[in-house]
Amino acid sequence: MDKRRPEVLAPAGDMERLQMAVAYGADAVYLAGQMYGMRSFAGNFSAEELETAVALCHAHSVRVHVTCNTMPRNDELAGLPEYLSFLQGLGIDALIVGDVGVLALAKRYAPKVSVHISTQTSVTNYAAAQFWHDQGAERIILARELTLNEVAEICARRPRGLEVEAFVHGAMCVSYSGRCVISNYMTGRDASRGACAQPCRYQYALMEEQRPGEFFPVEEDERGTYLFNSKDMCMIDHIPELLNVGLDSLKIEGRAKSAYYAAVVTNAYRRAVDAALAGEALDPIWRGELDKVSHRPYSQGFWYGHPEQYVGDARYVRDWQVSAMVTSCAPDGKALCSLRNKFHRGETLELVGPGLAPVSFTATELEDKDGLPMEEARAPQMPFLLRLPCQAPPLSIIRKKVAE
Repeated sequence: MDKRRPEVLAPAGDMERLQMAVAYGADAVYLAGQMYGMRSFAGNFSAEELETAVALCHAHSVRVHVTCNTMPRNDELAGLPEYLSFLQGLGIDALIVGDVGVLALAKRYAPKVSVHISTQTSVTNYAAAQFWHDQGAERIILARELTLNEVAEICARRPRGLEVEAFVHGAMCVSYSGRCVISNYMTGRDASRGACAQPCRYQYALMEEQRPGEFFPVEEDERGTYLFNSKDMCMIDHIPELLNVGLDSLKIEGRAKSAYYAAVVTNAYRRAVDAALAGEALDPIWRGELDKVSHRPYSQGFWYGHPEQYVGDARYVRDWQVSAMVTSCAPDGKALCSLRNKFHRGETLELVGPGLAPVSFTATELEDKDGLPMEEARAPQMPFLLRLPCQAPPLSIIRKKVAE
């Protein structure tokens, strides 16, 4: 099979998350303007921010993919031609589309921009891959419901010039490739236009018609009643197999996740891809990094068969929190930092950053911005000085464990 050098494609829900993804090793980012994207609550980018984002990414040789993957209604189409022309003028690298009408408009109003077909179209076979290539697409983003063998066959039988992208990490949807109507039915928030309320995570009970207000548990087993809840996907232990099938892009889900998530997960997959390309085993420390971000219990998705459902609860695992961000740092490790969550002198912290493996240390030298000793940093966003175990670049993260 065709072993390629795939890009690590990271989510960028807003400018802060974009900066973290770029700093921590993304080859490409995907993001949205304030319309036509499937994550309307991610923050997203104004026209001016899009211009800044493209300039920042291209200065670091990072590609920019902009999502236009909603299924727009008639009254939403009027502004799309101007928007597509604007994006082409910015020099974006790709448009992610999921609607055939949007595809036709993209080819007309942004003909110089590559078109990637969204996972919302549920590409599950090589005939569909050929169809989208015939319509002018340069890449397909596969449905999450495929096994490794199915992906391998699509890659092997794709037409020349067609790239293949697949999700390797992040939240899974109970519905087929995210095409869900539960949210629209229950809350009026349309998942197909970026406003999913995630009712699949709710806890459900049974109510009998003649007994209003009296709820009975609906238990799949002794663990609970989360009928639609799913585990998160995590494929970091299987990067060599993904490289062997010939994928062009490994996609990390999470435009609505935190900047910390964007940094840590991108960092881990960057290391995993580089190790696999070098023929080296991945240091377990990078797999461990994925346990230090907010997540549900992990699975391998559908890559090796049907994933186990998780019905225990809908809570996330959140054992670590960001204490501070590094603004600048001297060669001796004395750093100017910005506080995110309070901590005190003597606490055990951990440092991780661009190009840095995580390292544990004790907060012994803690000072205010004027160099005066203090026992606790507690005011949000306050600048302060902290001695780190080594020199750390800007955007490095200081974190601490908050639960056993």
